[in-house]
Amino acid sequence: MIRLAIISLVIAAVLAILGFGGAAGTFVGIAKILFFIAIALFVLFLVLGLLAGKGIKNAID
Repeated sequence: MIRLAIISLVIAAVLAILGFGGAAGTFVGIAKILFFIAIALFVLFLVLGLLAGKGIKNAID
């Protein structure tokens, strides 16, 4: 996800340099959406991992 966001930002930078402002703005918007989705998934999996770790620890004890 983060890789796709970075690729979108690079494409946006190239398009901005070449003068395609509308397309560059679109790619920046895509990069923002991908970045926030990646952050949300990271937090979700972090919480699930912590809960699963506690569940296994309680099962072993």
